[in-house]
Amino acid sequence: MEITIVAGARPNFMKVAPIIKAITRANHTDKLISFRLVHTGQHFDNKMSGSFFEELGIPEPDTNLEAGGGTQAEQTAAIMVRFEKELLENRPQVVLVVGDVTSTMACSITAKKLNIDVVHVEAGIRSGDLTMPEEINRMVTDSITDHFFTTSSHANENLLRSGVPVNRIHFVGNTMIDTLLSNYDRFKNPEISVNGVDLKANSYFVLTLHRPSNVDQESQFIEIMNAILDGTGNFPIIFPVHPRTAKLLEGLHIKDPRLCFAEPLSYLEFNYLVKNSRGVITDSGGITEETTIMGVPCLTLRNNTERPETITIGTNELAGTDPEKIKFYLNKMVNGEWKKGIAPPLWDGKAAERIIASLLEIYEKELSLSYL
Repeated sequence: MEITIVAGARPNFMKVAPIIKAITRANHTDKLISFRLVHTGQHFDNKMSGSFFEELGIPEPDTNLEAGGGTQAEQTAAIMVRFEKELLENRPQVVLVVGDVTSTMACSITAKKLNIDVVHVEAGIRSGDLTMPEEINRMVTDSITDHFFTTSSHANENLLRSGVPVNRIHFVGNTMIDTLLSNYDRFKNPEISVNGVDLKANSYFVLTLHRPSNVDQESQFIEIMNAILDGTGNFPIIFPVHPRTAKLLEGLHIKDPRLCFAEPLSYLEFNYLVKNSRGVITDSGGITEETTIMGVPCLTLRNNTERPETITIGTNELAGTDPEKIKFYLNKMVNGEWKKGIAPPLWDGKAAERIIASLLEIYEKELSLSYL
C-alpha cells in the first residue's frame, strides 16, 4: 500500500507524527506500507515547523513544496500546482490529509482531480462559522473525501447529516492526543522568568491569540487584552506570540509588568508551560483538546467551537469577546473554581494504530476485489 501524507502547518505535524510511527510498527509485521511525507511549506518559519520534526521524531520530508506566503488564494494555488507535479511523479494509492489548514483543502482537491483516493484525519468537525477559513477548508475537504477518520461522536453526526455513508466514517480518536500522551514525560522547561522571577507551577496564565477576528481590529484587541489583564489578578501572563500577532502588537504599546511576551515555543516547551499553568486563555481549537487531557482550565475567546466535547465533558469554556464575560470566567480560574473535565472517548493514545489498521483493511479488501 502506498500513501502520501501531507503536512503543512504546525498543527499538522502533531497529527501525522503518530501515524508515521504506526506505519513503522505495521511494517514490522507482515504488512507493508510505503509512504511519502510531503511538507507543503505553508508554515515556513523554523520556529513554526522545523523544530517539530526533531522533537516529535518525524522523518525529514521526502519533499518540501515551499508554497508558503501570500494570500489565501495565492497559497492555495501554489500548493495545488506543486502538489499536482508531486503526485504525477510519485502517484500513491491514497493521499492522507489531516486537520483543516489550507494545505488540507488544496491537496485534497488536487488528489481527487487525479482520481486518487483522499482520506481525512480529523474529519467532520464543524464550528458553523463561515467567516473562519478553517471552516471552509473542512467543508470542501469533507465534500470530496473517500474515508473519514473522526475524533468524536459530534463529528460522526455532522458527517451523517451531510449524507456520508456510515461505512465510510471511522471513529478512531484523536492523533493529537496520541502525540501529547507519548511526549508527556518529555516536556521541557523553557525557563521563562517574569521580572527576574522564575515561574512556579499554578502561578501563571498562558495566553495565545492569533485569529483575525480577535487581533485584526485594534480597538477590539485592546479591549480583549485589558479584560485579560483585569481578570487575572496578580498572576503573570505568558504570551508566546504568533509571528502574525507580533507585527500587530508593535504599534499598540500594550504593556504591563505581568505580561511577558515570548518567542514561539517548541512543542515540548509550550506544553510544559500549559501543563504547569493555572489556566490557558486562547482562540485556538487544538489547545482546548490538550488542556482537556491535561486537566488544565481553558477559556476560549470565540463565540463557537468545532470541538464541543472539550466543553461538554472537558475543561474548556467559551467566553466570546465580551470583556465582562471574559473577566467573569477568569475570576473563576483565579479563585480555583473551575470545573473538572474527563477525557473524551477514544482519546487514549491509540488513534493512529486504529487508522492504519482501518486503512489496511479497507484497501487490501479493495485491491482483492479488483482482481476478481
